[in-house]
Amino acid sequence: MSKKGDQRREAIVAAAARLFWERGFSATSIADIAGGADVPQGNMFYYFRTKAELAQAVADVFVEGTQSLVTEAEAASPDPRERIRFLLRRLGQSNRSRVDNGCPISAAVRDFRRTVPEASARAGQSFELLVSFIARELQKTGPRPSIAMARARAVVIEWQGGIALAHAFNDMTVLAESLRRAERSLQIGS
Repeated sequence: MSKKGDQRREAIVAAAARLFWERGFSATSIADIAGGADVPQGNMFYYFRTKAELAQAVADVFVEGTQSLVTEAEAASPDPRERIRFLLRRLGQSNRSRVDNGCPISAAVRDFRRTVPEASARAGQSFELLVSFIARELQKTGPRPSIAMARARAVVIEWQGGIALAHAFNDMTVLAESLRRAERSLQIGS
């Protein structure tokens, strides 16, 4: 694919991710995505034959983005506590969009599950990456693997619950408080 083709493909996937997040998978048409990507609708099938292929591409982008975040956190500091703090701060940077629309990854996992279960499972790997990273870093501070895993899951649950409640209340402070509670629960606070 040419550089222009790659750029168009990326624009299509970005538009699909945004529209699936804002409207939902079933309420978004190929025509909506073409319009959002500024690509003629007839050209869409050159890049993606089905909406299911688009869902898979969106899920791949979520996993790649999460892996990049984990890689950034790993490089942020030699101290595992600082790595986790870095991750939590970065998760907090997208609070406004999460308050407005909820979590895009959670929405993808839910919305793709019935019609594109492979894409749902793939999007869910983003959460697995976060939990695994936090658990690995926590283990370096002393807890047994099972305790570290339970605490890591609790952090992601707190974050996701904070997103849901902040979205419901349209209140960004709910999510900020949730991330602070997550950090305190790990006993890594400043």
